[in-house]
Amino acid sequence: MIQQLLEKHLNILDYALSSLWRRRLKNGGVMLVFAAVIFLLASFQMLTSTLTKAAGDVLAQAPEITIQQMRAGRQESMPLAYREKLAGIFGIRKIVPRIWGYYFDESTLANYTVMALDPTTMPRGRDLRTALAEGELPGQETNGEVAIGAALLAIMNQGERKAFSLFRPDLTLKPLTIIGVFRPDTDLLTGDLMLMNMNDARDLFALPADRVTDLCVYVTNPAEIDTIAKKIAARLPDTRVLTRPQILKTYQVVFNWRSGFASICLLAALAAFIILAWDKASGLSPEERREIGILKILGWETADILAIRFWESLLLSALAYLLGCTAAYLHVAFFEAGLFRPIMIGWSVLRPALRLVPAISAGDLLLIFCFSVLPYLAATVIPAWRCATVPPDAAIR
Repeated sequence: MIQQLLEKHLNILDYALSSLWRRRLKNGGVMLVFAAVIFLLASFQMLTSTLTKAAGDVLAQAPEITIQQMRAGRQESMPLAYREKLAGIFGIRKIVPRIWGYYFDESTLANYTVMALDPTTMPRGRDLRTALAEGELPGQETNGEVAIGAALLAIMNQGERKAFSLFRPDLTLKPLTIIGVFRPDTDLLTGDLMLMNMNDARDLFALPADRVTDLCVYVTNPAEIDTIAKKIAARLPDTRVLTRPQILKTYQVVFNWRSGFASICLLAALAAFIILAWDKASGLSPEERREIGILKILGWETADILAIRFWESLLLSALAYLLGCTAAYLHVAFFEAGLFRPIMIGWSVLRPALRLVPAISAGDLLLIFCFSVLPYLAATVIPAWRCATVPPDAAIR
């Protein structure tokens, strides 16, 4: 019994394939349009998952807790003496002061990220040297030295020159010399970065010697991050205490919001395509009506004709799904998601190169399948019932 049923459906599948081939131009056009819609949806889903994973990988080396001074809802510099107030909290491994800010360059119309810290006071601070393609990190005793990202070096158009200048707040020039360049494969983190020592950063931003922009707290036991953060907030009530999981969650919310907004727009295109498929499946051409009539005269039942329509829709949608998902993978992996990169990573002039491997999970693929293939199957198989019940004598007239 099972063997007969299997042979029956294999014969129906063979007939469905021949039917698709006879109308290959029409079905090919439908498949390409459907694949394009799936490509757009899959690209957003893959890019969101990839950026979220990349953010997690980057933040894995970030401090467990970051302390910032807040006033009137905005961040400002904080006293360096706040370190002494945290000395008695058990579980704190290191407290590293840091200065960071943004410098707008009118010549390139780009924002540079300026950061200053002492790597020798950081856990695994020596690992920063491995991110350099050439040169050295700025010394804490030698002023006027910087290490910059590869994307920043390219947009500055320095050529063979190593010396350049930035404006201080009073419009006097701060001379600097490039002594190190970060590797291009770290652009996601260092593309717009300008790393210098604490003295140079204070001079550039006119920051007093007893103030920093934030404090980076490294803890001994990651399981105690939340407990230590609560103790810090109690001792420094005028500060904002950010944990690494909170920052990662913020990245996830931002990426998901942008992806969701764009996906809603794309769902309108998918809905229009489904409506078109419904309309096409509801109506039959004279040739198709004649074919159904002949099949019924030859003894085919209505269930068999429905099975043919189901296999045709399933084959067409499956090919479109594979083609769309494959194109989306290539788009993200080899073309840096060029169509959607401005939407996902913002408006900055200095955009990092997305040399990322798409993060694909079974859940993502199932979600794309449910949003695309299942509605198409419903839109083509359900109307086919009315077409399959056409009387044979009326179909062959």
